[in-house]
This record gives sequence, C-alpha cells and structure tokens, in this order.
Amino acid sequence: MNFHGSRRRGEDGITIVIDFLLSNARLVLGVGAAAMLGIATLAVKRLIERAGRAADDEKVEQKMAESWEELSLVSASPTLIRKGIEGVVMKHVAKAAKQKKGDLCQQPQMSPLETQSKSESKSKRLQLCVLSLQERLQQYYHTRAALAPPEVQRAQSLALDICTEIQGFLHSRHPDMPLGEMSLGGSLLDDLQVVSADHACLLVPLQLEASLWRLIPGEETLLTHPLHWMVRRINLEYFPRGRSYWDRHLVGGYLSAEAVVNMFSKAVMETINWPSISSTLDCLVRPVLGGPDLRLEIRPGNEKGEESSSQSLFISMLPLLREADVVLTAQPELTSPWVNAWHLSLYPWETQRLAQLDSADGGYRRHALKILKAVCRLNPALRPLEAAPLANLILHLSDSESDWSEASLDVRFQQCITELIGYLEQAALHSYFKPAVNLLSGLSEDQVDQMGFMLYCAVSEPEILLI
Repeated sequence: MNFHGSRRRGEDGITIVIDFLLSNARLVLGVGAAAMLGIATLAVKRLIERAGRAADDEKVEQKMAESWEELSLVSASPTLIRKGIEGVVMKHVAKAAKQKKGDLCQQPQMSPLETQSKSESKSKRLQLCVLSLQERLQQYYHTRAALAPPEVQRAQSLALDICTEIQGFLHSRHPDMPLGEMSLGGSLLDDLQVVSADHACLLVPLQLEASLWRLIPGEETLLTHPLHWMVRRINLEYFPRGRSYWDRHLVGGYLSAEAVVNMFSKAVMETINWPSISSTLDCLVRPVLGGPDLRLEIRPGNEKGEESSSQSLFISMLPLLREADVVLTAQPELTSPWVNAWHLSLYPWETQRLAQLDSADGGYRRHALKILKAVCRLNPALRPLEAAPLANLILHLSDSESDWSEASLDVRFQQCITELIGYLEQAALHSYFKPAVNLLSGLSEDQVDQMGFMLYCAVSEPEILLI
C-alpha cells in the first residue's frame, strides 16, 4: 500500500485496513484475540478522527502519537473481556469505521439552517468539553443523581399513608399479633435514593419473647452462610408449643421466614380493600402478586380518579426481627431454598458507617455513592451492580484514602473505577463487615465482561459514564 498520497487517500486506506481486519479477525486470530482487536480498533478510530481534524502534518503526527499511546494503554490492560463481548465490540467498531469511511468520502451540501443548527450543537459540545471532571461530577449529581425535595416529600407522604392504613387494618383484624411500630426505612429515608423516588420500604417489626426464641448466627447453623441466620424455638420443656403467637409458623423447630411472608401476603395483600384505600388517598393502590416479596404499586390519579401518567411508587413490606444491632429480614428471594432462613441485613451497618466517616471529617462519601449509584442505574451495562457492592467499595477505599473532601471528588471517582475493575477481574468484592460474603457472586460471566469493558473505556475518559 502507498501511504504517501493525499490525506484523504491515507484516511481511506486506513479505513480499508480496519474493515479488512474486522472481517477476518475472528477467522485468523480467534475469539479472544478478536475481542481485544476490537477494543484496540476504537483507539484507531479516534486516530482517524483526530487526523481528519488536524490542520497540518505536524498536528497529524502529534494526534497519531496520542492515539497510539491510548492504544498501548488499552493493550496493556488485563484481558477481562472474554466470550460474548467480542460480538458487541465488533458490531460497534465496524459501524463506526463504516460511518467514518462514508464521512471521509462524501461531503454533502448543507443548507444555511442545517449549518447553523450544527454549529450550535458543536458549541454546546465544546462547552461540555471545557468543564473539568470535578465540574462534570457536580453537574451530574445535581441534574441526575440528587432528587428534588418535593419529589421525596411526596413519596414519603404516600408511603406513610399506606403505612398507617396497613397498621390500622392489622390492629383491628389481628389484635393479638405482637407487632412493633411500623415505620419507613431504606434509601428513601436515608437520602441515598437516586434518579427518581420510585421505591420505599415499610418495616414491620415482629416482637418475640426473649425467653422463647434465640437468634442463631449463620456461621453456627448447618447452612454456614454468614447472612443466613435462623430463629430457634427454645425452652419447649417449660413453655410448650402454643405459648407464643409465632409458634404457628414453626417449621422443624425454627421460625420460618417463608411462612411469615405467606401469612402477611394473605392477611394484607389479599384481604385489604385496596379500591377503598385508593379512593381515600386519591391514587391507585394495588398489590403486586405472584412474586416472593410483599409489594404494593401506587400510581397517582387525577381528579376523576383515573390513572395518571406519573411514575409509580413501589412499596415493599418487610417483616423483620431486631436484637441489639442485628436486623434479620424475611426475604425468601434472598434465602431460597431454605424456608427457615432469615437474611442478615448489612444495610444499617453500612449506612451508619458511611455517615460516621463523613461526620468525622466532613467527607463526601455518601455524595460519591449517590453518583456511582446513578451511573450504574442509568448505564445498561452497569445496571447489575447494586447499591451494596458500591457502598462496600467506598468503605474499603476509605481504609486507605483519608481525603474525601469535595475538592478530591474527581480523584476518588476515578479511583473507584480502577478499584472496581480490579474486583471484577477477581470476580470477588468481599463485604466490609462480613469478609466471607462475596458481593459479586450473583453476577454472570457475561455481565462481568460487559461491565469490565465499559469501565476499561472509562479509565482514560471517565466522562463517558456521566452522559
């Protein structure tokens, strides 16, 4: 090939090379190498774009050097992407290369109106590029992550109204059921919910007699799972079965979390007159049946009682047990197939620890957590990452990094990306309070590959996560 021709000819030649490599990479190099070639080709595409915009040959050489530096950075990264992701890479790279080839070969005439619109759009992009990462993070937090106070107040008010209705119904229908005061909990109450106020948690504490029940840590049970606790009925020789209200939900000598959830499903979800409550609260309230959890959907209505287009609020009803600082929840979806197991919730410990650290040094850990949660929720590739791994990521990082001030938010954000890549490579992120628990164990291999690819791209350009 002759690369000494015109700039257009050189660009077209590189594009042809890219098309040839992409069409033959899988056959010649194999699946794994083809995936890495696809990633490298993204850097080559950037080389072509920069070369096309350069004003002279010296700038072209400078841009090419920068692109090859980025290419070497990607090549030096560990090979996280395995099967499944190479197809996605090939698809996007081939599309980008083909589109760039067409742009280089064709320059259609544009009307003055189109030219003006394009210049305005370019001006807006340039304004965004002028912003530093620190400014982009603050902008993203206020426009995407943080919730408006009226939205939060509206959601909390609806959840409290439902809480009052359910508690009143249970007291009238089941006056002998020993329950504590119901309350709201979770991220909506702790100012950790992001993007939209669309879910809340209704805590339903069960009251157990201390002399009749004993909470057994997961490590001491046959399950040996740190988060799967059991509640044993004790002193049966002195207080026979039937002395406690909850004896009716015993399975094999243990209080069954699944039996408790089924009881509340029948007593609340299938029994309460929800149309009547809907008319009282001027909104549509209906139970979400068929799932393992106790969930209600609330959709605001208009003056005629018709369903509106506003976003729904989902309220999860969560039976739980408290003893000192231990909180056990009845969540069969987390403890299946063990019907007697109760889930040890680490959320109160994690939230309290983050608040303590921020109060001690005026840090922005919770601020950073909300940004990470919003990024993962709005990015399809990162959506499988839930709040618990992100909170533990920040807690682990806080042990080695003490500066969490607002001025260092951009540095901590980039460091979180790097640390998360390392955890994904190991397929393990251990809980801060229960090191034996791997918070990434629920992710599939394909999900890990997709998240790893997205985060690798964000190492050199973290702004792509803030779009």
